Amino acid sequence: MISRRDFLQTSMAASAILGASSFGNWSRLAAQQALTQDQLLQFDTFGNVSLIHVTDIHAQMKPIYFREPEINLGVGAARGQVPHITGAQFRKLYGIDDGSPSAYALTYEDFAALAQTYGKVGGLDRVSTVINAIRADRPDALLLDGGDTWHGSYTCYHTQGADMVNVMNALKPDAMTFHWEFTLGSDRVLEILEDLPFAALGQNIFDAEWDEPAEDFESYTVFERGGVKIAVIGQAFPYMPIANPRWMFPEYSFGIRQERMQEMVDEARGEGAELVVVLSHNGFDVDKKMAGNVTGIDVILSGHTHDALPEPVLVGETIIIASGSNGKFVSRVDLDVREGRMMGFRHKLIPVFSDVIAPDPAVTAVIDEQRAPYEAELTEVIGTTDSLLYRRGNFNGSWDDLICQALIEERDADIAMSPGVRWGPSILPGQEITREDIWNVTSMTYGQAYRTEMTGEFIKVILEDVGDNLFNPDPYYQQGGDMVRIGGMGYRIDVGKPQGERFSDLTLLKTGEPIDPAKSYVVAGWASVNEGTEGPQIWDVVESHIGKKGTVVVEPNTSVQVVGT
Repeated sequence: MISRRDFLQTSMAASAILGASSFGNWSRLAAQQALTQDQLLQFDTFGNVSLIHVTDIHAQMKPIYFREPEINLGVGAARGQVPHITGAQFRKLYGIDDGSPSAYALTYEDFAALAQTYGKVGGLDRVSTVINAIRADRPDALLLDGGDTWHGSYTCYHTQGADMVNVMNALKPDAMTFHWEFTLGSDRVLEILEDLPFAALGQNIFDAEWDEPAEDFESYTVFERGGVKIAVIGQAFPYMPIANPRWMFPEYSFGIRQERMQEMVDEARGEGAELVVVLSHNGFDVDKKMAGNVTGIDVILSGHTHDALPEPVLVGETIIIASGSNGKFVSRVDLDVREGRMMGFRHKLIPVFSDVIAPDPAVTAVIDEQRAPYEAELTEVIGTTDSLLYRRGNFNGSWDDLICQALIEERDADIAMSPGVRWGPSILPGQEITREDIWNVTSMTYGQAYRTEMTGEFIKVILEDVGDNLFNPDPYYQQGGDMVRIGGMGYRIDVGKPQGERFSDLTLLKTGEPIDPAKSYVVAGWASVNEGTEGPQIWDVVESHIGKKGTVVVEPNTSVQVVGT
């Protein structure tokens, strides 16, 4: 007798062969002919339940360019596994042709050239068109937002998230979970929740004083769709007080809370749930570990690490869906649920090519309304770039190299530090840089650019601490984003070594001398989690720097030597 896991594996294999779970197959066709909206949205309806997943939009309402990471290393059991493969390896795994739409959407090589062919991606009015098409086919589909939504742009900062709340309300989600939203401050989050027309979920959001589930958030909610009772359990980002300023949301504590997740799954099943979906902002590797440790989860909709995978990953009997970021993709998952069990699925990661998918006029009007009061500021040209500006990558990206240059020159520092956040669109060589572009990679509610002195010994402590957040072999101890970006200093990292031993050969670039553990250096940075940090806002520092340069050039960063991979 075939087991349920074997049945699901068969479903995955058949799905990939049929093109239902992979747009690798679709890409080979699309590369040979003009893209059409019908091609992008084509889907063979399956089963009786449909899920629509978006995540990590980071307030990007308009179409953008977004380059996927060149380096995304996995450690421990994740080494060499998706999502920790990139470029040619990724294309080979999924059968993606070089130069195809999928190659452009999912990998980094030839990005600037392919961007000229395929154009921008995203735009929430285009996302709305995708959602509307799915709902036309499956009217009771569930739309689930994985969080990092009310953060990341000029208008989101100046409206305290109201712009994104208004636009997302127009898309009519059924539920969401949270991360960067909390950096608006807990008072503002609660103010928004009062009128939020859909479920705010987080089984791991607790009252910090009483160590009980926070009353302001539901652990899960149950929907009946397609004749099926579906429990959607929320999992907010577990490490909020570590990665972001605790003083902005002192009422709450977080954590993975794996045991409670199991309790919530069991409770929902006990109430008759036939399908259990976790709407997660854990990050992909954390979700994989949770899927292996918690029984009874059918689907994890993964967020936080911005991974975009054209096929689900199966852990035990749980499928994990990764839907990218910045409005670049929408995932559709159709499920066959019978007799209280998920018996099969079809999946498609839909790339939102903004020149191909027609905007939804109603949502365009809402977007334009949010932006209108700020249009002059948004569109002011500050300079031009001769380099491709991008952020993603474990160790550096050219946007952060530019930010570090600005910090060193504008703040008269020896060394600069820029946080390893994953959000922020890309800018093509030859493009003008507007104020909006600068804010898209710097906007946050604690953006003060500090200037301080640190000993060489303390600098190494910072590197080791952040490096362990990224490369601890236990996913439950991976608490941050990518590696802190360093300007003015080079180093060697052995990712396979334990904390305290990974970093060596720290070198001050302007002199070529080794960093002296006992000597103090002037360090400029931004996004300190410490309350009361003083300094100009980072976007003003970067704007001043670009304005003085006129045209910026970012040379390839060769200051980081990576071994042990």
